[in-house]
Amino acid sequence: MTFRVLSCAALVVATLLQPAKADEPVGTSHFLALSRERGADLNVTVWYPAQAGGEAVTLGDSMLFVGTQAMRDAPIAAGRYPLILLSHGAGLAGTPEALSWIATPLAGQGFIVAAPTHPGNGGPNRSAAETMKLWLRPSDLSHALDTIESQPLFKDHLDGARVGMLGLSMGGNTALAIAGARLDAKRLAAYCDTDAINASLCEWVRMSGVDLHAIDMRDAERDNSDPRIRFAMAIDPAPSDVFDAASFAGISIPVDIVNLGRRGKIPATADASGIARAIPHARYDTIEDASHYSMFGECKPGAVALVISQQIGDPVCDDGGGRARGDIHRQLVGMAVRAFDRALKAAP
Repeated sequence: MTFRVLSCAALVVATLLQPAKADEPVGTSHFLALSRERGADLNVTVWYPAQAGGEAVTLGDSMLFVGTQAMRDAPIAAGRYPLILLSHGAGLAGTPEALSWIATPLAGQGFIVAAPTHPGNGGPNRSAAETMKLWLRPSDLSHALDTIESQPLFKDHLDGARVGMLGLSMGGNTALAIAGARLDAKRLAAYCDTDAINASLCEWVRMSGVDLHAIDMRDAERDNSDPRIRFAMAIDPAPSDVFDAASFAGISIPVDIVNLGRRGKIPATADASGIARAIPHARYDTIEDASHYSMFGECKPGAVALVISQQIGDPVCDDGGGRARGDIHRQLVGMAVRAFDRALKAAP
């Protein structure tokens, strides 16, 4: 296991190592993946290396956040590409498009990136009860993987032997689960007994009238690992404190974990340093001058005032260290590109 700390002092090195943007455009497309467990089709957003063509679109744009451009339904570039499954968070980050800032440059570096929408985790149909059924999220990724392999646009361009997993925030919890970590149903049921662990999330759960102890968690502790996944990366996974700690030792694939914030200041529910020590083949990094909110898109001018006027509650434009969010994003993208190059593109 390797532990590293990345701060402002390391920014120059990280920037020098940042891969150059690919000249090829990035395409985006959607398909539906059947989930019998959800009782519905999952909408899956895909980013991929593309040829010229398609319709210019901006993904992830909102009143608060700047979006990222891609070419809708552009022809895919010739070649076969590793696949990265991407899991989004909840709330304002509860859509695949909210992670366009990291998905688009990954596709530009020669990966196909596929992100299912986890039902109930964001948007107008957001549901506290569905959001807290964390054990359903890994199967959303597995269903997306099942389906993309037969999609006409991708089936001849996927390298099915090279599949990785990337998750941010609650998606980081999902990344650890699909790698082999198992939830502890008692810990999950008690997660919102007080607001001390995650005040923002648990206040919403309580105001929604949801009692986690009343949710049927008979399947919560099941094994959600997918043997097709060769590598997993979790960025500020939360909640990270609802797993059976004994399950980490059984994870056999390499796992990279990145926490955002200074040691001792990282919220306990996201602090995964202990998890990294328990996983046999784990690497652990921190970015000290970032925060959990650094995983949102770059804030637009006037976004801070809008956060206050709309009483959003969370300081979603605050990165904690004074560095521009775009710089933090470039650092995270560079870390992800190097990690997935190492795990999925290096010769066996």
